[in-house]
Amino acid sequence: MLEYIGVGDVSELYKDIPEDVRFKARDWDMLPIGFGRPLSEIEVSRHMDELFSRISPPRVPPFMGGGVWPHYVPEAVRYIISRAEFLTAYTPYQAEVNQGLMQALFEYQSLVAELLEMDVVNCSMYDWSSALGEAMLMAMRVTGRRVFLVPETMNPRHRRVAETYVKPHGGVLVDVRVDREMGYVDLDDLSSKALGDVAAVYMEYPHYTGVVDVNVGHVGDVARRVGALYIMGVEPISMAILKPPGRLGADIVVGEGQPLGLSLNYGGPYLGIFAVRWDGNLVRNMPGRIIGLTEDAQGRRAFALILQTREQHIRRAKATSNITTNEALMAIAVASYLSLLGKTGLVELAKHIWYKSHYAAKKLSEIKGVQAPLLKGEFVMDFTVRVPVKALELKEWLKRHGIVAGIPLNGLAWFSERDLLLTVTEVHSREDIDVLVSSVEALVSR
Repeated sequence: MLEYIGVGDVSELYKDIPEDVRFKARDWDMLPIGFGRPLSEIEVSRHMDELFSRISPPRVPPFMGGGVWPHYVPEAVRYIISRAEFLTAYTPYQAEVNQGLMQALFEYQSLVAELLEMDVVNCSMYDWSSALGEAMLMAMRVTGRRVFLVPETMNPRHRRVAETYVKPHGGVLVDVRVDREMGYVDLDDLSSKALGDVAAVYMEYPHYTGVVDVNVGHVGDVARRVGALYIMGVEPISMAILKPPGRLGADIVVGEGQPLGLSLNYGGPYLGIFAVRWDGNLVRNMPGRIIGLTEDAQGRRAFALILQTREQHIRRAKATSNITTNEALMAIAVASYLSLLGKTGLVELAKHIWYKSHYAAKKLSEIKGVQAPLLKGEFVMDFTVRVPVKALELKEWLKRHGIVAGIPLNGLAWFSERDLLLTVTEVHSREDIDVLVSSVEALVSR
């Protein structure tokens, strides 16, 4: 490269830099960055944050999840979605939409379908909660029934949105008991409530509490026994190390795409995942749109909108959704993220999160009076904690020490005012976790 640009030595590239401010060979051993090895992108980012902390307070990533989670977004993802051909293009629902945009969305559909092992994925919904609401409306259309069985520990924000969707149509959400020790759905209670009026059974995987339910496959059996649909709500990164919903008998899968390359943005925009198994009736009743692969008149590969069930495309009375836009740019971010990590990278990330969340729970459990995790079932990323003080008091204490942590669980099912939900992901270093633990210990030991 030096020869090509006509430079004899690499030092000539820096001749405009005064000699007295250049690093000499002996100086390299003094540099903190590198630590004798190459650094990953996230490590370089953390190092830069540490340098900035000299002029501003150091930042600890939030230990909060419960629907959206703190994750690292590779700079390549930010760059791709900032390109003008993606950033300025309107959502694709016109026939003349450009082929590049439709190909990117086709790749999104394909990658998510592979991750979930589901047959058909749309592109896409607003977020997890609205995708769930649409899934329930879809179940009502397909079955002609009105009752939905949901775990009593269901994400309360998702529940409120789902009820907003179905109540005007006569839909009712009925709680199913969850075991207080392990955090699993009670199959006996589920079976007793699974009657002929049930449109669908909804299961979170993992649960809002972070618990990975061992009964998740049996729940689908109960739903099929009464002719109901099985809807699963998933956190996508954990699907890399858990059995995917397609192998667990799910009819409809919804979830939040935010962990796959989307930042925490004060409420959005996020991305609702929506997938179904191959069934003509289910596919035709899907909301949103689907990009398909075909050939043009010259035999060249071409992409086309093959399903559009919005009221702007078909008779309004037959429309299955009134969503007038979609999260196209966010879907492209997710496709970019999944492509960059690949299958191996996503598995390694999920394992990394599993180990860190278990390390945090173990360290917290060593504090006198703290139960972590409170629920004993296997968990990933999110986990429940019981402390000897009020959860709100702990949250305020941590906030004063520069730590945003925990969602109080009081009011959800049987949880008390001393219970909260904590989250640990790949953005939390061991030092971050130790700071959290020491801060909790400082309060409870006063």
